[in-house]
Amino acid sequence: MKSIYLDNAATSQVRDEVIDAMATVLKSNYGNASSMHGFGRSSKSIIESCRKRIASHFNALSSEIVFTAGGTEADNLVLHSAVRDLKVTHVITSKIEHHAVLHTIEQLAAEHKITVSYVDVFQNGTIDYQHLENLLKSTKKTLVSLMHVNNEIGTILDIQKVADLCKSNDALFHSDSVQSIGHYHLDVKTTPVDFLAASAHKFHGPKGIGFVFIRKNSGLKALITGGTQERGIRAGTESIHDIVGLDESLALSYQNLESEKTHIKGLKTYFIAQLKAHIPNIKFNGSCCDSELSTYTLVNVCLPVSEANAPMFLFQLDLKGIACSKGSACQSGSGKGSHVLAELLTDEDLKKPSIRFSFSIYNTKKEIDAVVDSLKELINSATS
Repeated sequence: MKSIYLDNAATSQVRDEVIDAMATVLKSNYGNASSMHGFGRSSKSIIESCRKRIASHFNALSSEIVFTAGGTEADNLVLHSAVRDLKVTHVITSKIEHHAVLHTIEQLAAEHKITVSYVDVFQNGTIDYQHLENLLKSTKKTLVSLMHVNNEIGTILDIQKVADLCKSNDALFHSDSVQSIGHYHLDVKTTPVDFLAASAHKFHGPKGIGFVFIRKNSGLKALITGGTQERGIRAGTESIHDIVGLDESLALSYQNLESEKTHIKGLKTYFIAQLKAHIPNIKFNGSCCDSELSTYTLVNVCLPVSEANAPMFLFQLDLKGIACSKGSACQSGSGKGSHVLAELLTDEDLKKPSIRFSFSIYNTKKEIDAVVDSLKELINSATS
């Protein structure tokens, strides 16, 4: 049985070119970048070259890119320092953010007594921009934290609109862009976002490495202390091979963006058409059927299966060699339902299995056909 991997929003296959680049550095450039000797200077030079190239993709300054262990650390760094060091007392977010943002904000509210406002979200997963504008009228120092692409339902935030609203209301803007970087172009010169989070393993790079964009002179300070690495904003000896892997995977993602986007978007369109044709009463969660409002990389479906048969559905797909998920990989082992879908679906639909399928350049139409056949078989078995 050939396995089919459709959980690319959780993590993605590392490109061969990235593995080769990382292996070369592991073998040849093992010096500590903080050391003053030649080995250290060589490692430092590699890191700074990577930083410069990464920054160029976003029209950012190289000094505005800080390497982290991934998106969760990047989000935590921004949120904690915004409250602690920038004296933010009001945070605006939504209830469908990643838990890296939601749980951190809850912790900050408990510890620092900040005010938290949740912008309204429509049933299709888009935020109410008018409500956001109203919330921004606060006289308190405000930070807005809204993700660019939702990791469960794929809804795209109008990041330009939000950035402009924040700027005109003297609010800071942080966006968890983990699901969009490497898949969409962002220009921080034209889009006045203050902070962005990224993680390499979402765009065919290694796990355990990411970065945060921190706009120059923001005043943000370290979350992890103990050394002067990353201009004092992130202590710890830099993982040079991982940084090289991040740089290479991001460069290849943007170099091949249009052709790879066409391939992946074609798979999503084909998958939706086949689901509609072969599975009556299937529902598409959020706006994942809308190419204007949703990312081309994923589909989240509510299947016509009873509550009694719902709990085992994902497991049955796994037995057939199909990898997908019920939501964020970070929460899938918790046994809890999706907090995102809880905000959008009816009580009746929440009892049914909702599955996220996410695509990459390594998927094929043949695989899509096999998945649709398996879904048909399992649904027919569950309803017979």
